[in-house]
Amino acid sequence: MVFHMARRRSALEAAHEGLVFGRLDRDDGSVHYVGRLGVRDADTTPLLIDWRAPAAADFYQATAKDRRGVRRRRMIRTSGEKVVGLEDDLLDPTCDLPVVGDGALLASLGRATGRQMRDIVATIQQEQDAAIRAPARGVTLVEGGPGTGKTAVALHRAAYLLYQDRERFAGRGILVVGPSPVFMQYIEAVLPSLGEHSATLRALGDLVEGVSARRLDPPELAILKGSLRMLPVLRRAVRAQVPGAPTTLRLPWRRTLLRLDHATLERIRRHALSTGRRNEVRRVAFDGIFDALWEEVLQVAPDDLPDRGQFEDELSERPDFREFLKAWWPRLRPVQVLTWLADPERLADFAAGELTAPEINALATSFAEFHSRGPTVADVALLDELDHLLGRPPQPPRPATNPYQVAPGVYEVTTYADRQAARATAREWPADYRDFAHVVVDEAQDVSPMQWRMLGRRGAHASWTVVGDPAQTAWGGDPKELAQARDEALQGERHHYLLTTNYRNSVEIFERAAEEIRPVAPDAVLPTAVRATGVKPVERTVRPDQLPAEVVAEVRRLSEEVEGTLGVIAPAALRDQAATWLAPLLSPAELDRPERVQVVTGLEAKGMEYDAVVLVEPAGIIADAGPDERAGRRTLYVALSRATQRLTILSTRS
Repeated sequence: MVFHMARRRSALEAAHEGLVFGRLDRDDGSVHYVGRLGVRDADTTPLLIDWRAPAAADFYQATAKDRRGVRRRRMIRTSGEKVVGLEDDLLDPTCDLPVVGDGALLASLGRATGRQMRDIVATIQQEQDAAIRAPARGVTLVEGGPGTGKTAVALHRAAYLLYQDRERFAGRGILVVGPSPVFMQYIEAVLPSLGEHSATLRALGDLVEGVSARRLDPPELAILKGSLRMLPVLRRAVRAQVPGAPTTLRLPWRRTLLRLDHATLERIRRHALSTGRRNEVRRVAFDGIFDALWEEVLQVAPDDLPDRGQFEDELSERPDFREFLKAWWPRLRPVQVLTWLADPERLADFAAGELTAPEINALATSFAEFHSRGPTVADVALLDELDHLLGRPPQPPRPATNPYQVAPGVYEVTTYADRQAARATAREWPADYRDFAHVVVDEAQDVSPMQWRMLGRRGAHASWTVVGDPAQTAWGGDPKELAQARDEALQGERHHYLLTTNYRNSVEIFERAAEEIRPVAPDAVLPTAVRATGVKPVERTVRPDQLPAEVVAEVRRLSEEVEGTLGVIAPAALRDQAATWLAPLLSPAELDRPERVQVVTGLEAKGMEYDAVVLVEPAGIIADAGPDERAGRRTLYVALSRATQRLTILSTRS
């Protein structure tokens, strides 16, 4: 009961800042206030409507063409408990209500950004609201170009679902998956700001228990590891004989020698594997060994037969026999199997007919670096696939315990309602929990086929929200493979929403970004930027030896022109160097808030937003994608569309 009330208090405190943000004046003279949560007075009369409630939908969906009975919509900005600003949208021009400000949306677009994404609960637009309130069942697909608010829509949709059916979505959980740790840190504050703390946020490299991957493979290798062509390779690997495992068994027993040759052991191994997954059928394999040894006893010692149970107990107590069983059929972990593939000859056996010799060599070289450098993001999906193929040994049941027993014979006094509330709010999930009620996938256009399989195992019984932009895709593999894996993961009816308005970039900045994407994606539906500033991007070509000083000078200049964040986007090979160039600048003595500056690669910039961007060596960002120039230009398109106010492009090539 204390936990339940403390949770409620936490939600109230989280919603205190900006608690009331909207007001609706209706045709019938009534006034409704909209806020982060619902509040009633002592007589249960509604004082404030939760933004997710059906009664609040008009705040987001009413327009001048379809007023839905609304005359004036007001956005209220507060600081603590003080109103600091009002912005009105007059939907009925014939009424005599006073109007303050230039409109809620335009007012919000001029605000500086921070190191973390903020919620857009006060300025959700009509097409965004339709996606947020889409039916909970099936798959909700949200597409849109840069700046259309896809990520914000996905996160607010998660909050909306928790409000609509808390028992289901909080009870089984919501998983939010993004492309990188940088991105996850950027969005992690949005749901708590809406009073929701039950969602699980993971980057693609962090989805497997005990593994945290940050490294990226070269593009060609990442495509190979993400391809469904890896499936037969992994399936053969988990069914193969363990490297170094004994191929025969010679076991002295009483006055004779029991022998099992390679053919017998192989027959037992194959039979066990035909009954299930490797780690799950160890007992079947061991029983096969006992059966074969018993047959040997029947042949060599028919006149001195022990009881079968006594015979097995006798063998089980022998250390040499137990060591044989462990070596012949060990419990395997995915990491062990993946490192087997560092042997080119062994990998070639598993990949026969599937991969080319150069591909085998590239994979073996990469897997050989696993222990020294750690896994890559693409390796994580392979480890998850291996975990699925290997299975897990059956676990003995744990004895049931009473969570309300505080001492022998002493129990907490609780009601049935208390216990139900505690079960609903204090459920503990295992580290590798996979039964989520809803899965949100952001930047979905970059998810590989093998990663879709990994996601599918965590949402086998879930509904989905999938957001992305096909024009920004970095996946250069087989589109048929991708469609197959994605369709297998995303089960159920589909609801499709297209976001068409770019709220992030100025018209001038987005037009420069659009120049890069139009030649490689002529059919892409690009969003329309709604805010013109009159400030065009700055592009300069400098000598290579001048580049460090120019980057530092530009960051210093932009830090004086904008109040919010600054992103330095550089090719992968220059990212660490750029951070070194800027190190002397990033101190309180130089910048008022040095934490405003972040150095990222083109891929790490996906989903991010900065008030000003210094884009370093656009040709290098294109080259990061490997020989596929189209993919490189898509990444450059992403980088060019991160800035809200200022964009500077520095190049050493004319």
